[in-house]
Amino acid sequence: MIDFEDLPLLRDPIMIAAFEGWNDAGETASATLAHLITAWNARLLCALDPELYYDFQVNRPRVTGEPGERGISWPTTKVFLAQDTPLDRDVLLVQGIEPSMRWLSFTRELVELAAEADVGMVITLGGLLADVPHTRPIPITVTSEHEDTRERYDVEPSRYEGPTGIVGVLSDAAHQAGLPTLSAWAAVPHYAGGSPSPKATLALLNRLEELLDTLIEADDLPELARAWEHGVDELAASDDEVADYVHTLEQAQDTTELPEASGDAIAREFERYLRRRDQDDE
Repeated sequence: MIDFEDLPLLRDPIMIAAFEGWNDAGETASATLAHLITAWNARLLCALDPELYYDFQVNRPRVTGEPGERGISWPTTKVFLAQDTPLDRDVLLVQGIEPSMRWLSFTRELVELAAEADVGMVITLGGLLADVPHTRPIPITVTSEHEDTRERYDVEPSRYEGPTGIVGVLSDAAHQAGLPTLSAWAAVPHYAGGSPSPKATLALLNRLEELLDTLIEADDLPELARAWEHGVDELAASDDEVADYVHTLEQAQDTTELPEASGDAIAREFERYLRRRDQDDE
C-alpha cells in the first residue's frame, strides 16, 4: 500500500497518469509523462509494491548499475511530485507499467492517493494505433465523463465500447470516486506505430498545454518529430503499396476535416506561438 505519512501539503494539485503497455502505441503516453517529469524537475514521492501487481515473467526485473554497485530494478508504478512548474498548482505524475493482476486494488490505491492529496482533477494519457497519415497533424482526442468538465474544456464524452486497458479502468475509478477526469489520446499511424513516435508525443504535449493553459518546454521533440516523419517518408517511398495507402489516408482526412476545425487548429497554433514569443521576451 502507498504510505501517505510523508505526503506534503499540496497546492491545488492535479494528477497526470500514463502507463507503458496496451495503452501506449508508439510509446506516446509514457514518453509524454517522462518528458513532464524532466521538464518540471519532479521528484520521486512513492511507488506501489511491484509484487502485488506484476507478473515478473511478463515484466522482468532488470540488472542495473556499474560493477560493484549493481542491483535489481523492479517493474512498478511510481508517483512523482512536480512543484517547479509554470502552473499555479502542484502536479502528481504517475509513471507506470500496465499491471498484470489486481487491477481493482491497483486503481484503488491511486484513487486513494488522489483523495488524500486533495487532487482536483485526474488526467490520463494514452496512445492508440489508427488509420491516420503520418504526413498530417496527429489527431488528439480528449474526453470526459463529467458534464461540467466537458463544458469547461470544450470536449466530448467518450463513446468507445470494447476492451479497455488500465487507463480506462483508472479513469472510471476516479469518476466513480467523484473526481473530475480528462482522458487525452493520440492517434498513431498504425503502419508506423512499432517504434517511438515523437511526433505523436509532441502533439499530446501541445494538447496538454492547451488543457492546462500553460507552456511546456519541448526541448528536442520538434527536431525528433521531423526526423521521425522523414524516416516514415522514406519507408513509404520504398514501398508502392504503403505509398498508395498513405495517399488514400491523406485524401480521406483532408475530405472529412471541416473548415472550421482547421481554423480552430490554426488559431490554437497561433496562440501557442504568441505565448512562446511573450515568454522569450521576458
